[in-house]
Amino acid sequence: MRRWVPSFILLALIWGNSFFFIKVALGSLHPLQISFGRMAIGALTLLVALLATGRRLPRDPRLWGHFAVASIVLTTVPFTLFGYGEQHVSSVLAAIWNATTPLCTLLFALLLRSERATAGRVTGLGLGFAGVMVVLGVWEPISGGAMIGSLACFCAAACYGIGGAYMGRFITPRGEEPIVLATAQLLAGTAELAVLTPLAGVALVDPHVPAGVWGSLVALGAFGTGIAYLLLYRVQRMAGVTTTSTVTYLIPVFAAASGVVVLHEGLTWNQPVGALVVLAGIAVIQGLVPLRRAPRPAQHPVAQHPVAPSSVASPAAGEAEASA
Repeated sequence: MRRWVPSFILLALIWGNSFFFIKVALGSLHPLQISFGRMAIGALTLLVALLATGRRLPRDPRLWGHFAVASIVLTTVPFTLFGYGEQHVSSVLAAIWNATTPLCTLLFALLLRSERATAGRVTGLGLGFAGVMVVLGVWEPISGGAMIGSLACFCAAACYGIGGAYMGRFITPRGEEPIVLATAQLLAGTAELAVLTPLAGVALVDPHVPAGVWGSLVALGAFGTGIAYLLLYRVQRMAGVTTTSTVTYLIPVFAAASGVVVLHEGLTWNQPVGALVVLAGIAVIQGLVPLRRAPRPAQHPVAQHPVAPSSVASPAAGEAEASA
């Protein structure tokens, strides 16, 4: 077995069950409290790992300014939106919406012209967003709560897309190690929520919640927000970014297992079918499903210069980066 496979599966398991832990925590906590708790615990986890390996946080004030912006669209806002969304939709449906992240990432990359539009990318985007419509069930009346919840989760995935494009333009080129970037980003997000949560009239910490809720916060922070980053970078080093991004395919599977089996959440037929269409679109974008151009029309041979049979074009390459 390839060495990265166990870490890859563990990463999908952790991120897939993050939606389950959010659902459990929502029984006693406000979405802002969940976001602050998971980020504070995740930042502490990564900070310990950072110091244990002898690395240091960056000192450039301009870079910290970029971290502050990136943390808004990569952690602060999407973490909170998923919390609000899961007040109205199941954890399984939230995970399906999260699977649209590569579509949103590529869409913003194309709008910012940091990625080139190819046949594979355009086809994959169209297929992916058709899958979104199937998941949403646009042919049937949708209740206000379900629509608000789905919109919140989809906007969270869109935030990941914006954040990925921002990181790629202003932060990643700086050459800092991934664990340094992740730790600084979570620290910035924790500081933001430490200010915003009380301003919204919500206490940062509620010490009277049940033990199960504290366990969910620890799981979300230490595992889903902290250790998951370390696993992500481990798989990237061994298998590459393209292979790592396919973790998106497994996350809804693990989310469905915990949501349906443990929380007894229901699924309608269009949700898994739409998820498969979304994943098919992502596969086309990443070049896992090759697109072939139609053969050129046959030409009449010329005696002096015979025409060779036209060759088949190579598959369009494309890649969208995954975030949980």
